[in-house]
Amino acid sequence: MKDTRPETEAPAGPAPVTDLTETVASLTTERDRLSEEKAELQDRYLRLQAEFQNFRKRIERDRAEWHEYAATEAVRALLPILDDFERALKAESSDKEFLRGMGLIYQRLFEALKKLGLEPVESVGRPFDPQIHHAVDRKESEDVPDDTVLEEYQRAYNFKGRLLRPAMVVVAVSPVSKEK
Repeated sequence: MKDTRPETEAPAGPAPVTDLTETVASLTTERDRLSEEKAELQDRYLRLQAEFQNFRKRIERDRAEWHEYAATEAVRALLPILDDFERALKAESSDKEFLRGMGLIYQRLFEALKKLGLEPVESVGRPFDPQIHHAVDRKESEDVPDDTVLEEYQRAYNFKGRLLRPAMVVVAVSPVSKEK
C-alpha cells in the first residue's frame, strides 16, 4: 500500500538571523514593559494597602473616642440640675432635715457624675483664663491683682479632661485714679 497522505513541506532551513534578532528585541522590549507595569501595579497595591490600614486605624480611633465621649451630652444636660441643687443648698431654710436630704441627693448625683468623668474647675482666686472663664462682670478691687476671679456665678466643669462648660465669673480690676 502506498502512503496517500500529502507530503508536508520540510522547513526551508534556518530562519534568517535578522528575523531572530528582531524577535528577541521585540520580546525583550515586551518583557521590560511588562516588568515596569508589574512594578507600577505592585507599588499601587502597596500604597492602597497602606492607605486602607491608615483608614482602619483612623476609624478605630474615632470609634474609641466616640465611646469615650458618648456620655458628654447626657452629662451636659444634667449640669443645670446640679446647679439647682447647689443654689437650693445655699438658700436659707428652717427645715434642717429637708436640707440634709437635699445635700445627700446632691452628693449622690455629684459622685455618680464624677465616676463618669466630670470634674469641677476651681476659679475663685485664680487668674482669669478666657479658655475656661466667661467674664460677666468686672469689679474694682485693691485686695487682689488685676484679672483675678473674685466670684463665680456658674461653675466650670471638665469632662474626661476636656472643658464641658466655662465658668461665669466676676473679674477684678484695679480702681481707676480719679486725679488727672
